[in-house]
Amino acid sequence: MLTYFLIIIPTIALVYLGFSYWQERKYRRKPYYKLADIGWRKSTLPPPDELLHSVALLGDPGAVATDGSDPVLHLVEQWKQEAGQRGTALLLGDIVYPVGLPPEGSVLHTTSLLRLNTLLETFKDFRGKSIFLSGNHDWNKGRKGGYNQMLRQENYVVNYLQDEAAYLPRQGCPGPVTMQLAEGLLLLIINTQWWVQRGEKPIGAKHGCGLENIEEFFQQLKKILRENRHQRILIAAHHPLYSNALHGGKFTLKQHIFPLTAAHRRFYIPLPIFGSLYPFYRKMFGAYEDMSHGRYKRLRRRLLRIFHRYSNIIYAAGHDHNLQHFEVRQNHYIVSGSGSKTAFVKKGGKATFSLEELGLVVLNYYRSGEVWMEVRVVTNGEAQENNPVVFRKELQSILQPAPQQLVE
Repeated sequence: MLTYFLIIIPTIALVYLGFSYWQERKYRRKPYYKLADIGWRKSTLPPPDELLHSVALLGDPGAVATDGSDPVLHLVEQWKQEAGQRGTALLLGDIVYPVGLPPEGSVLHTTSLLRLNTLLETFKDFRGKSIFLSGNHDWNKGRKGGYNQMLRQENYVVNYLQDEAAYLPRQGCPGPVTMQLAEGLLLLIINTQWWVQRGEKPIGAKHGCGLENIEEFFQQLKKILRENRHQRILIAAHHPLYSNALHGGKFTLKQHIFPLTAAHRRFYIPLPIFGSLYPFYRKMFGAYEDMSHGRYKRLRRRLLRIFHRYSNIIYAAGHDHNLQHFEVRQNHYIVSGSGSKTAFVKKGGKATFSLEELGLVVLNYYRSGEVWMEVRVVTNGEAQENNPVVFRKELQSILQPAPQQLVE
């Protein structure tokens, strides 16, 4: 009996692990569609002359190629030609890797400045709007001096583009900041890094923030949403509220067996069982930038409790390096964080779409009231000229009455 146990159980475990690894390998970099959306290619778009406004969601572009060859920026150029003055580009944080814009004299200053200038040059001549948001890397990942590091980057962007609204919210304040993009379309920006920031962070008039305490943020947010129930509301932030990827606690089998590859991709040292401790910790307790961390969790819970009262919201974020879409209680949650890097994303769950690929998400708002999402990606390392769209979905048609239940 003992021999049976020692042979059969390990064999079953190995077969299961092998099958799981094969599944992960098979579906890596392949789009996942919810069953109801498999036939998305048959969808019919409104005519182009009905376009009211187009929004490009470009997250985590901080490691773009600086020699003019970056394929995601080529996608951006295509979108700019289509949108023109009816477009808004939202750069959803982590503008410069690895630590934002460090001071002169830092070993990272030259490379960081070159990457930032590459992005700024892309949008300098854009006839529409371009708005930069802060991410955790722009705040030096919450370490000492992160606030000043972010301010340095903010001032550089504003001066370069000669636009006071090019970096929002200003002064590192939590927000919320609003901007009317078009008739019936309101943009609302939240600095989610403020909540998970460990070091200095601004609040009050002395920092140029309109809030004296953070409770006022939630009161203002509720007021904005309540007074704009008749409009489409696009909320932009860095941290997602739903994710099937790393910051949502999802890990690959490889990360459980070879955990040191998180430090370096060539560290293939097998540490089964012990290797699962790190993913378990990230899933259950989390680093500061993870959804399971206490600060992030409290912010997420409170925002969702507010958002679930409405049905006119699209929430867009970056942070996880992939492309995802979730539809929850008549609102839509987008992750567009693969502007310069990619990482594993798990299929299924609450997601209607997910893909590990370089690219961006475009939201097109039409005069008819329809709102369409397009996922545009890089294929084989190059931006495709003809049809880079790998997923298209109508998110909203006419505004529905907001549900009244006050639920999480």
